[in-house]
Amino acid sequence: MDATGKGKRGRKAGENAAPGSVQVLDRSLMLLAIVAENDGSTLTQLSDVTGMAPSTVHRLLTSLANHGMVMNDPDTGAWTIGLKAFEIGNAYLRFRKLGTISRPFLKQLMEESGETANIGIEEGGDVVFISQVESHAPMRAFFRPGRRGPIHASGIGKAILSTWADKDVAHLLAGRELAHFTDKTRDSLPALLQDIQTIRQRGWSVDDEEHTLGMRCVAAPIFNEYGETIAGISISGPSVRVNDDRLALLGPVVRERADALTRAMGGKRPEDL
Repeated sequence: MDATGKGKRGRKAGENAAPGSVQVLDRSLMLLAIVAENDGSTLTQLSDVTGMAPSTVHRLLTSLANHGMVMNDPDTGAWTIGLKAFEIGNAYLRFRKLGTISRPFLKQLMEESGETANIGIEEGGDVVFISQVESHAPMRAFFRPGRRGPIHASGIGKAILSTWADKDVAHLLAGRELAHFTDKTRDSLPALLQDIQTIRQRGWSVDDEEHTLGMRCVAAPIFNEYGETIAGISISGPSVRVNDDRLALLGPVVRERADALTRAMGGKRPEDL
């Protein structure tokens, strides 16, 4: 307790970070940017450009290398960009490409269904929403780009998981608690896998008020040129509009738009390889 007799409030993660740690991060990011601009830089060159002591530069480079952000050629001593940095940059390009190419397909899907259209990816066991075209209806779903959602209680999440082998789904969710949102949430692996089997047979998924009561979502997966799932698109709306009769009509429409977007990106469904 403090002097007033009140309990101290917990500090949020990352709040009041030590100035020294912020400075180290700033220097590391600056160093990474310089390395990325060149085909190869020696320790001496990097020290001269940054004005930092060689020992400081080496310590920062070693830390970046431990995270795969840079790598060192032992023969020339040159430091170059690492595989992890390349993967991060490539992910940005992929998401940007997805957001740009998918826009007219989402717009068409919104106009055909009258509901909000979304595109999202799987990342770290969650669904991350990349882009959205909102419905004109007064009651509509809204997902801010960059927002994360639970993969087991998401139309897009389940559409993506339906293209994976059961063992891969189990591996992803191993040791994770499947959060219970409503009485309809598939919050156990057996229940989720049973639903996934239905999705595979049908070709599209349904979030039937599994995350939010009164809201439904219909989704289908998108594939790359290797037949691998890279994303999913969906429509979301209130259950009073997305009723059982409309579900049967909207499911194939969402699947058709997902397949059209797959082709537009040069992708193929696994069975077409």
